Amino acid sequence: MLTDITADTPKPLPQWRLSLPNRPLTGLTVLVIEDSRFASEAVRLLCLKSGARIRRADCLRSAARHLRSYRPAVVVIDLGLPDGDGVALIAELHAAELRVPVILAMSGDPDRASEALAAGADGFPAQPVESLAVFQQAILRVLPADTGAMTLRALPDDVIQPRPSGLRDDLAHVAEVLSSAHDTTEIDYIARFLAGVARSAHDPALEAAATALARDYNAGHALATDLARISGMVQDRLSRVAEM
Repeated sequence: MLTDITADTPKPLPQWRLSLPNRPLTGLTVLVIEDSRFASEAVRLLCLKSGARIRRADCLRSAARHLRSYRPAVVVIDLGLPDGDGVALIAELHAAELRVPVILAMSGDPDRASEALAAGADGFPAQPVESLAVFQQAILRVLPADTGAMTLRALPDDVIQPRPSGLRDDLAHVAEVLSSAHDTTEIDYIARFLAGVARSAHDPALEAAATALARDYNAGHALATDLARISGMVQDRLSRVAEM
């Protein structure tokens, strides 16, 4: 098992939540399991504007520690984590006796939606998740009635913009891994990580390069050309972010 969920069942949510239509997730705790700082910052802003509390884990091991301590109302799980696949955690949480009320999966690879949903995820919002209305609806439409959830009365048109510092940290992480990678599994992970970061940053050229690297890795092709191209692109993006 990835986790040992022993936290107590949460207490009923306070009724004063119902008087906060602009913050319909007030009183809920969201655990986001995501290794990208940029993507995590986006979810943090969405939670902040919705009234929810947020906690973050950047890997499965950290997520297990969180889940042993408390039971969140919502868990948002990235599928490509540095120490394993988020699908296995989704399946475990879905099968638990005290199931987390809402399990959402996210991935830079939209083709993995069916896999996540089959494992028990309640939703698979497309990345990047920037619309406040999309985020709130993804949770409210599956939140059990006994949590005291309210129907979203008006769809907010807010679109969040994460700070560039998170993108800089993600790009620096990619550059560091690429410069010292000795295991091809590290390259496969960082290619998928970078594809998700590029999608969140609306950088189709970088996303295409990262996707090509992952494809060539899976096909057993030589990676030198892919790695050289991506390294140059990452350094170029780092220079641009430093100027923001």
